[in-house]
Amino acid sequence: MIIDHEAIAPTAELGRLAPPARGPLGPGLLVAAGCAVLAFALSRALPALSPLVVAMVLGVIIANAGFVNDGIRPGLVFCAKRLLRVGIVLLGFRLVVTEVLHLGPAALAVVALTVAATFFGTQWLGRRLGCSRSLSLLVATGFSICGASAIAAVEPFADAEEEDIALSIALVTLCGTLAIFVLPLAGSHIGLQAEAFGFWAGASVHDVAQVVATASTETGAMQTAAIVKLTRVAMLAPLVAAVSVAHRRRTPKGGERVIARRPPMLPMFVIGFLAAVAVRSSGVLPDGYFPAIKLAEQAILAAALVGLGTGVRVHRLRVVGWRPLALGLSSWLLVAGVAYGGSKLVG
Repeated sequence: MIIDHEAIAPTAELGRLAPPARGPLGPGLLVAAGCAVLAFALSRALPALSPLVVAMVLGVIIANAGFVNDGIRPGLVFCAKRLLRVGIVLLGFRLVVTEVLHLGPAALAVVALTVAATFFGTQWLGRRLGCSRSLSLLVATGFSICGASAIAAVEPFADAEEEDIALSIALVTLCGTLAIFVLPLAGSHIGLQAEAFGFWAGASVHDVAQVVATASTETGAMQTAAIVKLTRVAMLAPLVAAVSVAHRRRTPKGGERVIARRPPMLPMFVIGFLAAVAVRSSGVLPDGYFPAIKLAEQAILAAALVGLGTGVRVHRLRVVGWRPLALGLSSWLLVAGVAYGGSKLVG
């Protein structure tokens, strides 16, 4: 899978020199919004599909069908780069600190260990398989935290091409979809009780919608699965901050030829994410506001992934090879195995 770099302008990071798309944003925003609405409709018809994944697929389709032109390109670039960060901030409103702490120290330690083992283990596997550092980082983040949203959050610091972003989202979607069918079947044979199965699903399945679909197959598993999953989401902020610091250290300082400024120590959208968590946990806003905020978050992220999808050129998929697929499947087995061991300990 290769990206047409004239179709989507890359983020202004070191070594990425393409000029930004210029022109009115309105037409592209309307296209992204229309695709996002269609993605929600298709996801409603097929609940196992995340609307975010469907949105990216729609972006791929319209780009490869030749519908992306100079008139709509600026708005699509804006969605892929700017609107995306707004969606990540709104994701923080899903988290309530007291619900996370309710899991208890042992369960929190297991979730943290699962995230760390998957994040670092996947990057090690990527090196052994000969995958690029950027692809390994994106896959590691998506599988350890929350799928496409986490991949989008860490992308500015991965020095990744859009092909790596699209491929990592495809891998996390494939394995997360497989988990919906594989985990319930496996759980019935390995003797996990409802709460332990919910913990396993929440700690190992990637996208929130996929966790819900997986846990819904076992009566009494849903609440534990949701809390464990949101605990993983809470780890997005420190993980992105750590990746940002590591990227900053790799970026040349003054005196060397630098194309773009060094990234901030803590990105503004991560600060916004933490602020959203604080607001939700404080009880300042009535609970009635949060369904609308969640809908806005999903709509904004869907539009952003439409923009990302329009950078993908499917006709060159053959150059990908077997290594990324092997990395995705290995990472899935890693997170599922560590999470299963943890579910036995705390269940």
